[in-house]
Amino acid sequence: MPHDVDLIILLAVGFGIALIFGYIAARLRLPPLIGYLIAGIIISPNTPGIVADMALANQLAELGVMFLMFGVGMHFSLSDLLQVRRIALPGAILQIAVATLLGVGVSMWWDWSFGSALVFGLSLSCASTVVLLKALGDRGLLDSVNGKIAVGWLLVEDLVMVLVLVLLPATAVLLGGKPLAHAATDQSIWITLGITLLKVAGFIAFMLIIGKRLVPMIMQFVARLGSRELFTLTVVAAAVSIAYGSYAIFGVSMALGAFFAGMVVKESDFSHRAEEETLPLREIFSILFFVSVGMLFDPQILVEQPLHILAVIAIIMVGKTLAAMALVLFFRYPINTALTVGASLAQIGEFSFILATLGVSLGLLTLDAQNLILAGALFSITLNSFVFSAIEPIQRWIRERSHLARLLERSGDPLAMLPDEVDQDYLRDQVVMVGYGEVGRRITKTLMEQDIRVVIAEENREIVENLRKKGIPAVSGEATEPSVLIQAHIMHARLLVLSPMDIIDIHRIVDIAKQLNPRIEVLCCAESHEEAEVIRQDNVGLVFYAKEEMAKNMSQHILHQIELAHHTTTSNH
Repeated sequence: MPHDVDLIILLAVGFGIALIFGYIAARLRLPPLIGYLIAGIIISPNTPGIVADMALANQLAELGVMFLMFGVGMHFSLSDLLQVRRIALPGAILQIAVATLLGVGVSMWWDWSFGSALVFGLSLSCASTVVLLKALGDRGLLDSVNGKIAVGWLLVEDLVMVLVLVLLPATAVLLGGKPLAHAATDQSIWITLGITLLKVAGFIAFMLIIGKRLVPMIMQFVARLGSRELFTLTVVAAAVSIAYGSYAIFGVSMALGAFFAGMVVKESDFSHRAEEETLPLREIFSILFFVSVGMLFDPQILVEQPLHILAVIAIIMVGKTLAAMALVLFFRYPINTALTVGASLAQIGEFSFILATLGVSLGLLTLDAQNLILAGALFSITLNSFVFSAIEPIQRWIRERSHLARLLERSGDPLAMLPDEVDQDYLRDQVVMVGYGEVGRRITKTLMEQDIRVVIAEENREIVENLRKKGIPAVSGEATEPSVLIQAHIMHARLLVLSPMDIIDIHRIVDIAKQLNPRIEVLCCAESHEEAEVIRQDNVGLVFYAKEEMAKNMSQHILHQIELAHHTTTSNH
């Protein structure tokens, strides 16, 4: 029996080489993604040796894009975005505008057409969500305020890029490109654009009204059956069918369809399970996507156009980063936040590849331009981990040497000081609460119901603004800075309550608090049993760990119930 083995060869060779180079990248403490891109370069037609089927690779890449966007949709949290909207929304839009203008400026200098320059600039403006989530996760920053701002910023970028992917085919002719193969060419560009926007609006409405209810309902029904494979199949079927349906019915890109499918699945009560069950599949297809992207790259450009590549890397890693840092400082966030957001954006990834591939198919980008984008991605992702590692030393250097930087962080900031109307009597024997997360909110509510005075120290400026509107004294800033605890009047406080945070930060805050008020009592929330043990050994203060407290409360309840039952039995006898 004859075998058509092109697909098997592509998968076997692609996965095999991706595994080897992914392993090497991981050993070098680089994102494995670099290994996958290199694997693609090795099996591409542009390099000698094994050559995989490009047409097949492109189809697998399409699947990869769908699952990547599905994953982005599942990470998309509207509540997280709303928490940091005042900085993330204007910051991301302005930063995209700056990076796009830099890309347009450089490419116009190279005598490219405006259409090419615009697509090129947009490709350089959006960072990789995959790389960022990995970098923040590895450093334990995902749940920090800085992490939330960076993720919120990237979510806005992703949404803008999704919009660009939708609008670009409709505006391609206007920008000097050619329409897609299936697009109508006889109608006005504005009619095309209008129809596209109507279709997108119709699709979003359909997804939010019907999809948001229907998909979680189906998932709930399947989950009750107790079959793991059926549940996984339901999630995958939802992702692929919504992505294809959006393309076939509404004319919307499959990427947008998959993104909304992820958002809809996230609304379900079983979203965590869905994420866990589909993770291996998403990972496999995203690997295939990066391998196929690597196959498009021609290494010859490194020799032919080194200065062009340096210019691209400079825009990604210097231009974007400085623009983002300036915007964060403008919104009066501390240097630490500015550095974290800047480092988060010093790379490009999956959206850049998707946009570049679309630009080539629309005749707006040349293959050289695509190669420049791919080279920029390769170098920026490789160097991004080093940029993150440099945050702490840079911050230390700035704070040690620059009085101006210290002033820049706090000067003239109304949220960095308690309002004048706070009564001085209130700031005696109060509880200072560092962090206003879920734990902080509940404790504060209970204390205030008992008329106990509370002052909140919180990094998120929007939370501080909302607290002040409710009449709760709050100060903005990192509690590791003495000025924040001084503003919270720690000198006269009775108790210091610390929300879950890094052990190093706990030590810093407690050291400052003890210097200012040696008699203060400290209460800490630990995130794990190991963390709780370490804090107890260090004798920092009283430590509470959620699972321990739950077990304690449940044990007490059980003992109480048994005691009641015993008394009832005794009295009956």
